[in-house]
Amino acid sequence: MIQSLLIIWEFILKNVSTSVLVINILLSIMVVFREKKPSSSMWAWILVINFIPILGFFLYLILGRGLSRIRLFDLQIQKKLGMMEELKRQQEEILLGNYPDPPIGDIDARGLIHMTNVFENNYYAMHSEVKLFTDGRKKFDALIEDIRNAKHHIHFQYYIFRLDDLGKEVYLELLAAQNRGVKVRILLDAWGSHEVKKKDFKELIYAGGDVVFFFPIKLLFSFRVNYRNHRKIVVVDGKIAYTGGFNVGNEYVGCSKKFGYWRDNHLRLTGEGVYSLQNRFIMDWNSQHINEIKQPEKYFPKDECTGDLHLQIITSGPNSHEEEVRNVYLKMINIAKKEILIQTPYYIPDDSVHEALKTALMSGVHVRLQIPNKPDHPFVYWATYSFAAELLTYGAVVETYEKGFVHAKTIIIDGGIVSIGSANIDVRSFTLDFEVNTLIYNKEFAKIVRKAFYADEVDYHVLTGEEYGNRSNIIRFKESLARLISPLL
Repeated sequence: MIQSLLIIWEFILKNVSTSVLVINILLSIMVVFREKKPSSSMWAWILVINFIPILGFFLYLILGRGLSRIRLFDLQIQKKLGMMEELKRQQEEILLGNYPDPPIGDIDARGLIHMTNVFENNYYAMHSEVKLFTDGRKKFDALIEDIRNAKHHIHFQYYIFRLDDLGKEVYLELLAAQNRGVKVRILLDAWGSHEVKKKDFKELIYAGGDVVFFFPIKLLFSFRVNYRNHRKIVVVDGKIAYTGGFNVGNEYVGCSKKFGYWRDNHLRLTGEGVYSLQNRFIMDWNSQHINEIKQPEKYFPKDECTGDLHLQIITSGPNSHEEEVRNVYLKMINIAKKEILIQTPYYIPDDSVHEALKTALMSGVHVRLQIPNKPDHPFVYWATYSFAAELLTYGAVVETYEKGFVHAKTIIIDGGIVSIGSANIDVRSFTLDFEVNTLIYNKEFAKIVRKAFYADEVDYHVLTGEEYGNRSNIIRFKESLARLISPLL
C-alpha cells in the first residue's frame, strides 16, 4: 500500500508541469463555458489562471465565481409591499406619452424616465424633500438626532461598519432606541464589515433588536470579494431615509491620518422617496431569510411630505436582468448637451461609458472629472488615473483631490439632473455588487450639488497633459498592469 502511494507521488512530482497545464485548461474551460461573463472579464481570468498557476485558481475562487449557487432575492416581494400597483399605473401613463414634467429646464429627460420606469421598474416619486451632506460629521450628527427621535423602527444598512469611535457612538444610539421600544434592524455586508461579529451586538440583540450579515463568510472558500451589498440605507419610522456614500468608521468623519479629510455626498430624504428605500431595505433583509419582515405594510406610513422634488431610487446588482446603474450613467451622458460633472473615487469604466464620454467631448460637451490623488486600493488607483488621463486628449478637465480622499459618486448633467449614491464608475458597481443611487430631477437641487462640486476647487489639482506625459516608467508600468486586469477590479 505504502509502496503504491510512493509510486503515485513520484509520478505526480515528475509530471507537475503536465498536471498544472491540465488543471489550467480545465479551469479556463470552466470560465468560458460555465460562467456567463463579459468577454473582457473572461479573457482577464484566463490570463490570470494560466500565468499564475495554482495561485490563479485560489484567486478565482475568491474573486471570480458566479452567483449561481447563492440564493437570490424573492423579487415578487415588491408586490407584497404595495408598490407595484402604483408603478403599473405610472407605466401605463408613460406608455401613453404622459410623462412627468420635472423642473429641469430644457433637458429632455423623457427617454431616461421611460427607461428607468417602464423597463427597469423604478417608481417615479414626485413629492419629496432632500438635503445634501458633504461632511461626514454633519451627516452623522443629523442621523443620530433622527435616531434619538425615532418612535417605531430603525432600519440600518451599511457596507462597512466598524466599532471604532464613530461606530460605538452610533451603536449606543441604536441600543438606546431599542431599549425604549423602537425596533432596530441592522443589516451589514459580511465582507465590508468583517471587523465586527454578531457577538459585538449582543446587548442590542438581548434587548430585542436584530443583526444580520449579508452573504455571511463561514469557511475559507466562502470568501467572496464580489457580490457584496455595497448599499448604504437608513430608514427611520418609514418617514426619513439616508442614502449615499458614507459608511460607518472613523475615516468617514476625517479621523484617519492615511486619508485625511473625507469628501463624500450623502442624502437625507423625506416624502415619497422614502418608500422606495424602505422597499429596498426590506427586500435585502428578507433575502437573508432570518427573522423576515412578514407584515411590511406597517412600515409604510401615510406620506405627509409637501415637497415637490422629483426623484427615483435606482438599484442594481448581480440579480438584475440589466445593468441598471450603468444604463442610467450612460443615458445621462448621452442626453447631456452642455456639461457633465463627475465625482468618483474609481473611474474604471466599461467601453460603453468611456466611449460615450469621449463622444460627448468630441461633440462640444464640457466634461469635468474629479478623482482622488491617493489610493485606497493601489491597482484601482492606477487604473483610474490611466482611464481619466485618456480623456485629457479629448478636452476633459481632470482634477485630483489633494485635501484628503474624495469618495463621492456623483454625476450632474446640464445643471438639471443629478445622480448620487453608492455606485462607482467601474465594472464592480455595474455588474458585481448590489448598489443604490438616487436620481434627482430638479434644477434648484442640481444648483446646490453643483455649487458643492465647485466649492472644493481650491482643494483640487488640475492634471495637465504635459504632467501626465512626464510620469515615470514605473508609473507607466503600474498603469499598464492595472489596465490589463481592470475587468477584474
